Amino acid sequence: MKQEQQWSSKIGFILAAAGSAIGLGAIWKFPYVMATSGGGAFFLIFLLFTIFIGLPLLLAELIIGRSTGKDAIRAYKTIAPTGYWHLLGYLGTATSFIIFSFYSVIGGWILLYFGRSLTGSLLHHNLVFSDLFKEITANPLAVTSAQLLFILITIYVVAKGVSTGIEKASQFMMPALFILFLVLVVRSLTLEGASEGVRYFLMPDFNKLTKDAVIYAMGQSFFCLSIGVSVMVTYSSYLDKRETLTKSSISIVSLNLLTTILAGFAIFPAVFSFGMEPTAGPGLLFVVLPSIFEQMAFGSVFLVIFMALFLFATLSSAFSLLEIIVAVIVKGDASKRKKYSWIVGFCVFLVGIPCSLSFGPMSDMTLFGKTFFDLADYLASYILLPIGVFLISIFVGYRFPRARLVEELCKESAWWRKGTVYYVMLLRYIIPIVVIIVFLNIFGVL
Repeated sequence: MKQEQQWSSKIGFILAAAGSAIGLGAIWKFPYVMATSGGGAFFLIFLLFTIFIGLPLLLAELIIGRSTGKDAIRAYKTIAPTGYWHLLGYLGTATSFIIFSFYSVIGGWILLYFGRSLTGSLLHHNLVFSDLFKEITANPLAVTSAQLLFILITIYVVAKGVSTGIEKASQFMMPALFILFLVLVVRSLTLEGASEGVRYFLMPDFNKLTKDAVIYAMGQSFFCLSIGVSVMVTYSSYLDKRETLTKSSISIVSLNLLTTILAGFAIFPAVFSFGMEPTAGPGLLFVVLPSIFEQMAFGSVFLVIFMALFLFATLSSAFSLLEIIVAVIVKGDASKRKKYSWIVGFCVFLVGIPCSLSFGPMSDMTLFGKTFFDLADYLASYILLPIGVFLISIFVGYRFPRARLVEELCKESAWWRKGTVYYVMLLRYIIPIVVIIVFLNIFGVL
């Protein structure tokens, strides 16, 4: 059955897929790790892993989706009608649900900060920013309301469909994101002492390139491209059969790398210019950067730009997380999309409430020594994602029909007929070993 939903253009697909991949981790965590793990040396290692690990995995998911034109579960079932490979689709759907449940909490925080930056109140208060962050995240009514609003925005876009909802939103948000980035980069690079930040970010220092940094680069090469949860299987199922997957894959990877570099140029020159300490995670976005903008000329304007940028990046990823779940339920029937977008969205909100309260009323409630927020993050990021990546690599390497794989790849170029042999070897042997190494490092075995 032909997929009822389709991208209206190749650029629309690329922007939506890149938006899915360009999440908060690529903007606030990766630049920090790069800067503290050898700078340019780390980026070189990451670039090699992205080309030889991340890109082949991304292409694998695109091949699965485009060749079948079906949602994650039915795509695997179509290719492998016998056996249990369709459970890989269920795994991706469940992982997306879990990620969305805590990701929407962060989206809610960004909405709260964005609203305060618009009114100017974020830079005019009597608390230091670390205390302000604790106060905001500990307010149960504020965080749950903001989380709900973030989910409602996501539902509204996904319910409108692929081309009229996700694609249109991405065609506005992604160019806007890069324009906002360029504005911030120009401002950051023109600050006094900005060169120290650039040097800290990019200067190759192989002495800082530790084993942990190399393994992180290996893991990040597939984590930062939204692979492992079959999101790209779903997105590529809406892609026209005539489109070239290799070019699309390279475009998605390139946009992701560009975003990472722009984030570093926007953040570190400003951090060093004002003598602040660079940190990863929420501390950078909600504590360090507002402190910098407070001291900067026209800081309130640039703070609004920065919060809008983060909001766009967070929403574009949220669209894909909700889309894979909805696509599995509606099974290509567009008439059911609106209804189930709202149902699934509200289910995510209900499940995510304990995550949003993990910094307030439920902060003392733990399971396996972790708050509900940390547990959801750990389960999705460190267990389910690596398993998904490993199984997708095995599936395409061993179970996907070789003739069909050659057919899909040879639409790009006749050269791929020979390149398929090396591609399959990567998927069968190299990538599974890399994933196992990353997995063992997560649990402290290595």
